Amino acid sequence: MPAVEFRAARDFLLAHRDDYATAYEKFRWPVLTGFNWALDWFDKIAEGNDSPALWIVEEDGAEARYSFSQMARRSNQVANMLRRAGVRRGDRIILMLGNQVELWETVLAAMKLGAIMIPCTPLLGTADLQDRLTRGKARHVVTASSETGKFDGVEGEYTRI
Repeated sequence: MPAVEFRAARDFLLAHRDDYATAYEKFRWPVLTGFNWALDWFDKIAEGNDSPALWIVEEDGAEARYSFSQMARRSNQVANMLRRAGVRRGDRIILMLGNQVELWETVLAAMKLGAIMIPCTPLLGTADLQDRLTRGKARHVVTASSETGKFDGVEGEYTRI
């Protein structure tokens, strides 16, 4: 079971966090076939778990908290939406969102689908976005509606989500 092997590797590192020499010498990455961190690890931890998984504090002091179970459910909804939009395993997605719940929902959703994320700051302009789209071979773009105008001059075939 890949999740068991992953947990054993993690537990080994935690047990030796103060003993770098042993951790360095004896740690081995497990060979994981068919392991999806978002589905096999995060969602398992999230089942019935109302502990905070995400806590966003804005510059003005406003706070938003989301539990593990909320994030699992919300990222499933985003994954289904991305799938309906045509996102498939191996597709590259330009993900241009600020530190907001939608960023983290989309990260988990992309992992669940096996998509590859190309994270971008919303500060990028058209030339930088064109470069990332072309060199990254992105097929999809996820961004806030307020940022879509930055892609008006970006050439190529991609889905705006």
